[in-house]
Amino acid sequence: MLNRGGMKETQRAMKEILDHLNGVPEKLNDKQVDDLINILLSAKRVFVVGAGRSGLVAKAFAMRLMHLNMDVYVIGETITPSLQEGDVLVAVSGSGETDLIVESARIAKKVGTKIVAITSYPKSSLAKLARHAILLPGRREVAFTSAFMKRELIGEYASLAPLGTLFEATALLFLDSVVASLMVKLGRKEEELRARHATIE
Repeated sequence: MLNRGGMKETQRAMKEILDHLNGVPEKLNDKQVDDLINILLSAKRVFVVGAGRSGLVAKAFAMRLMHLNMDVYVIGETITPSLQEGDVLVAVSGSGETDLIVESARIAKKVGTKIVAITSYPKSSLAKLARHAILLPGRREVAFTSAFMKRELIGEYASLAPLGTLFEATALLFLDSVVASLMVKLGRKEEELRARHATIE
């Protein structure tokens, strides 16, 4: 059974995540966002790639693009075709250094695929490979034991959004918002998206 201390931690974690998300819209670069929308609208095919929880965010984005009737694939799935020139690869990685994602971007670049990086680090390997990068704010500090103990002594606490949580939550929010923009530009209605939703899950 969850004690009251646990409830307080849960609520504090939710507030930390929500406070972070509330500040995201003002930190976005308008040109980066507009470029992404235009790239997706003009893409022949869209491929997405991510690892771990970022991979789940990428798959959620791919599902919505499918609902919009776009030609979209997830890297690593058995039915995914080969990348070609004219395709777009949306690569999601907070650090921009995940081996699978960086290697996917390298291969994509060799064949002439346009790469869009969704990351927190503009100087990362992924961002350097990409033609376009969307910089999303995420957690940049790691709570080491000594720092944690110091915070405890002065009544402060380490982050309750561990590892990549803030980036992943931000990426999900951002990419869902991109879908909303695409809906408007393509003139799609929710009923059309629902008609393409899976009937077997």
